[in-house]
Amino acid sequence: MGKAPPGISLIRSLRRNDWSFSTYKYIVLSVTFIAYMLYHASRKPSSIVKSVLYPEPAIVTDRYPWPIGHVFVNNKLLDSDGTRLSNKGWAPFNGSDGTSKLGEIDLAFLACYSLGMYVAGHLGDTLDLRLFLTSGMIGSGIFVGFFGMGYFWNIHVFWFYLVMQMVAGLFQSTGWPSVVAIVGNWFGKRKRGLIMGVWNAHTSVGNILGSLLAASVLEYGWGWSFILPAAFIFMGGIMVYFFLPAYPEDVEFPCPQDSAANTDTATGTPDEENHTVKVEQSNSARKRGVGLVQACLIPGVIPFALCLLFAKLVAYTFLYWLPFYLSQTAIGGEHVSVKSAGNLSTLFDVGGIIGGILAGYISDKLNARAITVASFMYAAIPSLLLYRSYGNVSMSVNIILMMMAGLFVNGPYALITTAVSADLGTHSSLKGDSRALATVTAIIDGTGSVGAALGPLLTGILSTQGWDAVFLMLMVAALIAGVLLMPMVICEMTNLSERNSSLRPQQSHGGTITQPLLNGQS
Repeated sequence: MGKAPPGISLIRSLRRNDWSFSTYKYIVLSVTFIAYMLYHASRKPSSIVKSVLYPEPAIVTDRYPWPIGHVFVNNKLLDSDGTRLSNKGWAPFNGSDGTSKLGEIDLAFLACYSLGMYVAGHLGDTLDLRLFLTSGMIGSGIFVGFFGMGYFWNIHVFWFYLVMQMVAGLFQSTGWPSVVAIVGNWFGKRKRGLIMGVWNAHTSVGNILGSLLAASVLEYGWGWSFILPAAFIFMGGIMVYFFLPAYPEDVEFPCPQDSAANTDTATGTPDEENHTVKVEQSNSARKRGVGLVQACLIPGVIPFALCLLFAKLVAYTFLYWLPFYLSQTAIGGEHVSVKSAGNLSTLFDVGGIIGGILAGYISDKLNARAITVASFMYAAIPSLLLYRSYGNVSMSVNIILMMMAGLFVNGPYALITTAVSADLGTHSSLKGDSRALATVTAIIDGTGSVGAALGPLLTGILSTQGWDAVFLMLMVAALIAGVLLMPMVICEMTNLSERNSSLRPQQSHGGTITQPLLNGQS
């Protein structure tokens, strides 16, 4: 394994006693939480500025306290009393095909993100994860910032923004396989669903942070909405380089996957002899990564990957288009401004935080990941229907229904990309080779990102026919996601029934009881 991060090495040299294993686990959780939070924050600006790049057909009444006449100020057309009449847009996105071009920009980013994920996963299992994650964050910051610089450089050619999004998508693909593999290196399976459910709040917190950052500087020019989050993820990359121990061996601890005793240590249970027992570093501790084909053959990888494709289609449609939808839809008879729509959309992610934690807790209690995911996806269908039908009644009703939709949409998405990926990446068929974590995570999330690319693209096309068509697409996608897991749901229900029966002393079952699929880890 690699050496300890420079920042930790410096701190350790100034201390007489080293930190315990639990302390390092808290550091890992904190740093990876911040890292992926910044990844998502840097993806959010494009959804916030859509209504600025593409002219709004509706009049938005944002009053300014001073008379300034008919002039453009900060890309806004203002009447003599300070009322914002319309947005002139930004070429090349302000034409009649503006929504389609915005959808193509999203597709370019997410397609490169999806393709890059498969490569990034394999590289993550063969390279030093700390350095790999650092380079991804710094590269993301540079190219997200370049997209925003198009405003200051007064660039109006479509290919520039397309290329910037494509390269940014490739760098962004380094994030998820890396952080899941790092957390999987430090934590065993016990309470993994709940731990990762709480930890996965970084996705929604990042969306909220990105929305607030982008909206806060929008009035100074839409370019700042990209540059500010870009600066944050660039600095986050530096933080990762100095303070993130990617492997327990880097700080002279055994890997939790190596033995049952170490698994207890990883889950927070004190070792029988000493919780801070160290082991010598050796090249043999670095296990070989598995290939894509071998990882695909792990039971459960393909069904969950396909399920995530449709789950992410729904989730990423909201991620990229919800602020635009809110600014175009009258809520309680009134339209909200672009900034208010961006701030309001963060409540969807608040619901997502609750959903991720709830899904993780339920799946741990039932020891049934597929049942939990499918149930949430089916529940998402009526929640989407209610939001479309009654979300325009009033602001309070819109908020309640938006949070409910966020809970059921983001809950299963969060569970699959965290606990399920970590479970499958340490499956018993790998014979203890935890170096498959990044590869399995990349296959599942990379396949899911195909749906993430299709959702925003189809929304850009279908929205011209009306938003009812968009919500119908989302409900069909949620239904398909649930149906794809039905064979695994039936298997888990059978295993739960057999396990409950085996706990009754008066009943006897011949043969060995089949263990749930995701229990295939020591």
